[in-house]
Amino acid sequence: MRSSKQLRIVRFVRLLRAGSGRAEPIARLEISRHSRYYYVMRSTMLNSSNDAVGAYSDPQLLVLASLATGPKHGHAMIEDIQKMSGSRLGPGTLYGAIARLEGRGWIEALPMDDRRRPYRLTSSGRAAIEAKISTLRRIVCTAEQRLGLA
Repeated sequence: MRSSKQLRIVRFVRLLRAGSGRAEPIARLEISRHSRYYYVMRSTMLNSSNDAVGAYSDPQLLVLASLATGPKHGHAMIEDIQKMSGSRLGPGTLYGAIARLEGRGWIEALPMDDRRRPYRLTSSGRAAIEAKISTLRRIVCTAEQRLGLA
């Protein structure tokens, strides 16, 4: 028998799955004897419907790329990411990515500046973004060759 909390989670997940947005697995929770995956919506707000083609949305990579130029607080990252990629991350998406990156030790929070908390890239974060860039280069080169663009 499921608890009321478990039932609320299941209803929430069903609503997310019925929606039109993308979802990514965030947790695995045992309910009864069956494993269930729970999803959270990852939102990116595009400027217009034409911007969807070519816009890039990997929140963790975008945050790392934004911090490569120096420490920034959340709003500054949102603005920088929008200029850089064409995607405007929502606050939940941004701070979810920040939490995951902090957990991996790829970024670190700096002391509060007024009401804002700046973050900076760590040395392991720099190594991570360099590895991700290398992988993206291989993918782009392969895609260009297959499309006859190279």
